[in-house]
Amino acid sequence: MAPLKETKRALIVVRTYPTPAKKGVEVSCTAAITEDGQWLRLFPVPSRFLEPDQRFRKYQWVEVSVTKASDPRPESYKLAWPDPVNILSKPLPTANSWQARKEIVLPLQAHCLCCLQREQQAKGFPTLGIFRPHSIKRLIIAAASPDWTPEQQAILGQLDLFLKQPREKLEKVPFKFSYEFRCDHPECGGHTLMCTDWEAGEAWRKWKNEYGGGWEAKFRQRFEEEMIHKYDTHFYVGTVHQHPDAWIIVGLFYPPVEHQGSLFG
Repeated sequence: MAPLKETKRALIVVRTYPTPAKKGVEVSCTAAITEDGQWLRLFPVPSRFLEPDQRFRKYQWVEVSVTKASDPRPESYKLAWPDPVNILSKPLPTANSWQARKEIVLPLQAHCLCCLQREQQAKGFPTLGIFRPHSIKRLIIAAASPDWTPEQQAILGQLDLFLKQPREKLEKVPFKFSYEFRCDHPECGGHTLMCTDWEAGEAWRKWKNEYGGGWEAKFRQRFEEEMIHKYDTHFYVGTVHQHPDAWIIVGLFYPPVEHQGSLFG
């Protein structure tokens, strides 16, 4: 029996840097929040293959046709290609310290990663979440393989019947980015989670061309110094399909810090 097709309206909040995938050639993990305030994981989303009018951005409302995925994670749904993705809005504005975005996102805020982990281990969900770390110690940049594996290269060479091939081959980011942080939980011993956010990958691609060997200073200014000191940084997190107990940072939510006004201002 074929899975039941559903129509969902949701606000896109997460896009990860694309990776080769057997189902979909290359895909970006995409998370959204439905109009009734529920987490939604969408895949496969081959962002670079989509026509211009289908390329949704973060914080846009979209309407999608989906079926429940075989992935056991309850928030996971499969896009019903070739049904179109209907983009319903421009990205929500960042005015008033991201107020329009906060109204959708922050009602789903968890207390901490420790709490999310314990709840997921006890009930099997949630496998997506957002929380504000108590403190971010540092950004770790570690060297990774500079090239796709032969298997990944073969996947990237495949054609999709429904999608137009992008002009440029997907570039491998030869680094792994991770955050070391502590939760606001009395028993937290600290965490180090890999960050796969699209913005980080695209920033590396841009800045290594603009700054050459000096890209890391610019990257750290943005994703370490500013995320620690300038912004009210929250982490979007999700579990890994093949490793249900493993969590990664899939996106950053970083409105500016709201300073209290002076009594004498």
